[in-house]
Amino acid sequence: MVAVTDLVAEAAALDAADPLAHKRNEFDLDADIAYFDGNSLGAPPKHVAERVAAVVREQWGGRLIRSWSEGWWEAPVRVGERIAPLVGAAPGQLVVADSTSVNLFKALVAATRLQPGRDEILVDADTFPTDGYIADEVARLTGRTVRRVVAEDMPAQACERTAVALINHVDYVTGRAHDMAGLTAALHRAGVLALWDLCHSVGALPVELDAAGVDLAVGCTYKFLNGGPGSPAFLYVATKWLDRFEQPLAGWAGDRDPFAMRGAYEADAGIARGRAGTPDILSLLALDAALDVWDGVDRGLLREKGLALGEFFFRCADELLDGVTIRTPRGEDRGHQISVVDDDAAKTMAALIDRGVIGDFRPPNVLRFGLAPLYTTYGEVLRAVKTLRDLRSRAG
Repeated sequence: MVAVTDLVAEAAALDAADPLAHKRNEFDLDADIAYFDGNSLGAPPKHVAERVAAVVREQWGGRLIRSWSEGWWEAPVRVGERIAPLVGAAPGQLVVADSTSVNLFKALVAATRLQPGRDEILVDADTFPTDGYIADEVARLTGRTVRRVVAEDMPAQACERTAVALINHVDYVTGRAHDMAGLTAALHRAGVLALWDLCHSVGALPVELDAAGVDLAVGCTYKFLNGGPGSPAFLYVATKWLDRFEQPLAGWAGDRDPFAMRGAYEADAGIARGRAGTPDILSLLALDAALDVWDGVDRGLLREKGLALGEFFFRCADELLDGVTIRTPRGEDRGHQISVVDDDAAKTMAALIDRGVIGDFRPPNVLRFGLAPLYTTYGEVLRAVKTLRDLRSRAG
């Protein structure tokens, strides 16, 4: 058994050698808090508040309606271009607009229109509930059916009826990461389009949409991208499908000439056709400011640290949490969260938060600890495990 003092020294050494350690200084984080909920709401970069205040004061307040023609209108595509490198997308395929649920609705309907002879939608059986809800409604509206299948079984389960498969890149409960390239290729061999939900992977682990041949993708920006509560989501449409991408929310923002005020909708020729209504400028420009923290970040280092934080969590848990069950895989087939089983997860997480360790839980019995490589430290990982050990000891 390793002594706690040895783990303290190990954490200190890892933090001292961390090539991303300087990034933490760019976030507005209370030094007394160990924050492990960046997989639900990312921490705010320090400069965002000042930038948003300037938007309100100078652009909205100073320039008023003129700001729409001075950068606001183009912002959804421009900010999309900033996210594109983080998901391995070449220019012209990504737009920031609306919520993840709305973008998923657009993408699923468009996928069924791209596959008119196929009437089935496959959905990851362990998907985040909203994805399943949206898929069910799309099926009801378009005359399709939904079948829930374990992600790894989708290629084998796909048939000539299957139009599209919707998969979460990282499972929101267990933290397991699915093989994007392998599953996409296998689905394509069955003639099925691959639609990926990146909410729990973008900003955490490397995503290579173009290289993997992904057809469509959606993702939120308020988790690991730190865009702020309710910040707009993004939609990815592979170049090969852009001219045939017919989304159902034919709003004026996606029109090829939105200010012509014609009587009939004509979709934009590019990724702007993924837009629907007027963009939420304050949230969008807050996200734009938050993305500055990614300038110069090596995605390889990001992944290395995320995995290393997880390895250290496992090590601490093995030494300090006798008999604990961890649902997160221990190999590289995981995202940047650790999911610990606890019989009274809601009560335990509330007690952890009272002690300055902020994570979250998922019913019925999972404690989730998000590991955001830009600001999570090894010392905080040890603190979380030690605090959980103390709570378990008192409960016992």
